[in-house]
Amino acid sequence: MMRISDLSRQSGVPVATIKFYLREQLLPPGEPTGRNQAVYDDRHLRRLQLIKVFTTLGRLDLSSVRRLLTAIADADVPVTGLYAALHQVQASSGEPTPDEAPAVAAARQDVDRLIASAGWQVPADAATRGQLATVLAAMRRLHCDASLSFFDDYVTAADQLARKQVGRLPAVEVERAEALARGLLLEEAFTAIHRLAVEHHAGQRFPST
Repeated sequence: MMRISDLSRQSGVPVATIKFYLREQLLPPGEPTGRNQAVYDDRHLRRLQLIKVFTTLGRLDLSSVRRLLTAIADADVPVTGLYAALHQVQASSGEPTPDEAPAVAAARQDVDRLIASAGWQVPADAATRGQLATVLAAMRRLHCDASLSFFDDYVTAADQLARKQVGRLPAVEVERAEALARGLLLEEAFTAIHRLAVEHHAGQRFPST
């Protein structure tokens, strides 16, 4: 058991922020020990660490964090539903403008073909379908190579990494919060590794004088 000051020190979250999370019910109440006083335990510490991952590395707003915490707490939401909830709040592309809509619709058809050729079974209303379509349309407006064949290596790499990630989850009982946080962190790790590789190869191809 710990006081709120200890909880703040161990989590790295300011006391004022912890109190805000308590008021907003993002953090469950502690065990009362007196008037306006309570003690907290490891459950509160883990919840704070989870929220910190979502808001800092995941760059999610508190509304999105609340949606994820609700999904985690709902035992009727399967693991696939947890990942769908995460990807839904991450897909922040929004609705295309009227000028962009035809290009995005055309790109959506290519996304459907990409998913089918990869043999992936993804719901038709998955947010990531629209997100990828928006990205493809933007690439094509900039005259970048965004043909489906260009993404063959990306599909292969993503399939191998996702298979490895999901394969490491326990087959029977999954720690739901940990699985979701791990998925987000692995995405961030892959992005960082990819950026390191780009910096290396850009330096090799275009050496500074």
